[in-house]
Amino acid sequence: MYNAFFSLNVKPFDLLPNPDFLYLSRSHNKAVTYLDHAVRNRSGFVLLSGEIGSGKTTVIRDLFNKYHQKIVFSKVSNTKVDFEQLLAMINEDFGLPVTTTGKVALLRELNDFLINQYAQGHQTILIIDEAQNLPPETLEEIRLLSNLETDNAKLLQIVLAGQPELRKMLALPKLQQLRQRISCFCHILPLEQDEIEPYLLHRLECAGNRQAVEFSSESLRIILRYTRGIPRLINIFCDYLLLLSFSEGVRIISPELAEAVASDLDFENCYWGVTAVQSEGLPVKNKLPPAQVNISARSTHDNSVEEILSEILKRVGPLQAINPRDLGASENLAISSIGQNHTVRHPKNHFASNGQPHDAFRNEVEPHTPHSPPRIKQEKKKWLGFLFRAA
Repeated sequence: MYNAFFSLNVKPFDLLPNPDFLYLSRSHNKAVTYLDHAVRNRSGFVLLSGEIGSGKTTVIRDLFNKYHQKIVFSKVSNTKVDFEQLLAMINEDFGLPVTTTGKVALLRELNDFLINQYAQGHQTILIIDEAQNLPPETLEEIRLLSNLETDNAKLLQIVLAGQPELRKMLALPKLQQLRQRISCFCHILPLEQDEIEPYLLHRLECAGNRQAVEFSSESLRIILRYTRGIPRLINIFCDYLLLLSFSEGVRIISPELAEAVASDLDFENCYWGVTAVQSEGLPVKNKLPPAQVNISARSTHDNSVEEILSEILKRVGPLQAINPRDLGASENLAISSIGQNHTVRHPKNHFASNGQPHDAFRNEVEPHTPHSPPRIKQEKKKWLGFLFRAA
């Protein structure tokens, strides 16, 4: 829609994983270099990981474009299947007619195919995309495919590509043998601040006009803030930026224009599911750390206990009148702290069978005062008995 206005041949920020638009950031360049090295050295297993939208599929397609005339590829993206179904898809993508069923028959056909390709001097590579969806049992069976080898070389190279969850799964103890066979680890990181503008200009140049628009420095910071440097999100954001620029007839991307796009798309909620934004510009989830939650809960509990004990003290009255020397030096004394300054001392054998203090002991604690209303004395006795039983 806006291509003619900006003198572009194609959309510069399309979401298709087109290797012609691949921008080699520091992280992407390292991943491409590692993959090239692994292919040339016929490494058994290769792990390629990265966040959603980081460019893993684009890197894989770039690898395919480089070597498709020299290497026979099989690429599987539907990974929510069992191992037998996965084998059938692998064989089919290698061009084998899938006429048989059963794991053993499929493995035999694959093995014969790989031996035939090796005899012709062809290299074979299996790429499993979205490998984080595979259960550990299937990953372990994939490891067994690497046993298809000669004395001098592997018959099949395997590239596992997936999100960071794949690396966590490979850390499981049951997958230790597979983990030890991975000879190349590649992880694609998001773009950094100084890579945002070169990335945008590179895509505009590939689309036909490097000078189609001009990005202000503040607008670049806004793009990074909302996209976190994820290439796919940058493409979504900038596609709408060009559309809004076209609608307003401007060629300079101002901060106001960038903020308008973020607001129109509700970018934070739509793509990240958060609304809080750090002062330095990176949105984060607004959660209280667990340790603080526990402390707060404990403080609330302590406060409620103190209130109950304070109320008990008000109703019982001062208890310091108990004299331990009058109760016998050989008695075992139980000590209970109430609040900060109130201590109750009592012997455990000064109670009747019903749990109430003997009359002599009660009179010592609470001398008879004829002027005290009966209800108050009864309340004080009840709470005093409760305290002694609790202790």
